Formats: sequence, structure tokens, C-alpha cells
Amino acid sequence: MTGREQWRRLERLAVVLVALHSYVIGLVLLLFPAWSIEFSGWEPTSTLFFTRQAGILHLVVATGYLAEHSRYGGVFLLVSAKTAATIFLASVPFWDHPSWLVPACAVVDGLMGAVVWMLHRKADRRR
Repeated sequence: MTGREQWRRLERLAVVLVALHSYVIGLVLLLFPAWSIEFSGWEPTSTLFFTRQAGILHLVVATGYLAEHSRYGGVFLLVSAKTAATIFLASVPFWDHPSWLVPACAVVDGLMGAVVWMLHRKADRRR
């Protein structure tokens, strides 16, 4: 096995792990929305619609990560989503008082996106 093949395997593993993470988050938000809000440190809300909607979005995006990587070897959707999430989550404290989970999610999303991007660069299929 060549060095590039090893990087490709690591890249695939990272994409799958990030997708699994998003599937778990999506299912928890969708199936246990009230618990998700409470666990995150926010006050209960009168509607759980937006929490469930966030769950569905996570499921769709995770599927997109896997589909793009399987079909084209790309990570554009994953890296773009993780970058946008990191910027958004890191900026929340400037206009709101976020729960403990927001900065933690900013760090985790940023790390996931950075790791996948770096592995993709090492395994770049076009070189």
C-alpha cells in the first residue's frame, strides 16, 4: 500500500466518523428534543419544532458528506459546513449568552473540519 493510499483510507475513516457524529447529533435532536435543550443548558421552550428541524438537517448533511466523498472523493460540503458552524458558534458570545455547549461545539466542529481538510490535502486524488 502506498503512502497516498494510506492517506485516502484515513481520509475516508475521518469522513465516516464525522458523518456518524452528525447522525448521532441529528437523531438525538430529532428524537429527544426537550432533553437536548435541557442538556445544553437552555430553558425549556414552548415549541420543539426548530430542535427537530436541526436534527433533520444534521441527518441530511451527514448523508451529503458520505455521498460526496463516495461519489467524487470530495469533502467540500463537510469542510464548508464545519467552517460555517465554527464561525457561527464562535461568534454567538458576541451577541448572546450561550450555554456551555456552544464554545465546545465550536472547537469540536473546527477540529473535525480541519482534520478532514488536512487529510484530504494529503490524499488529494488529482495529484
